[in-house]
Amino acid sequence: MIKNIVFDISNVLAPFRFKEFLAEKGFDGMTIKRIIKASAMTPYWTEYEKGKLTYEEAMDAFISQDPGIADELRKAYDSCSGIMGRYDYTEEWTDALKAAGYKLYCITNFTPAGYEQCYDCISFIEKFDGCVFSFKEGIVKPDPMIYKTLLSRYDLKAEECVFIDDTEENVRSAENLGFTGIVFNGYEDAVKRLAEITK
Repeated sequence: MIKNIVFDISNVLAPFRFKEFLAEKGFDGMTIKRIIKASAMTPYWTEYEKGKLTYEEAMDAFISQDPGIADELRKAYDSCSGIMGRYDYTEEWTDALKAAGYKLYCITNFTPAGYEQCYDCISFIEKFDGCVFSFKEGIVKPDPMIYKTLLSRYDLKAEECVFIDDTEENVRSAENLGFTGIVFNGYEDAVKRLAEITK
């Protein structure tokens, strides 16, 4: 019997507006590609999401990947406000699940800056029963330990949990531990699949 719904946040409950955010800072398409390649596409980004690097250490690491855009990288990340957005459906969906008697949790890969500067976009988690953030734990999805951390911390059974994430690899990792998984392909599809699982 499913008792708990476990969500990813980025691009499931709140949009991660990476390219739009950089465009709004005035960068052209080519520069945006270079910024992303030098930062989010490197192992240093994962270490930052694990909380293993400070902001300055992360910036130095990103710049080392493409020194020619040092100023652009610093401008890109001088503030993360606006990198996350809001979906119209999130609060209604999660409120309805709470009202139906489900416990709500999240497991999400997040940088410290993203959490601190975009909290207004994810404040709905205050209604959740528990959350596991990568930067607080030093672990990122799909590492099985991050799912085990949720289970042990909140005394949950994997077979009583549905995990919803937009990355298939993350869902499969959860399923290997006994979670029921849903790869998020949009709100309406997820609602339909969740209803089928919990009926």
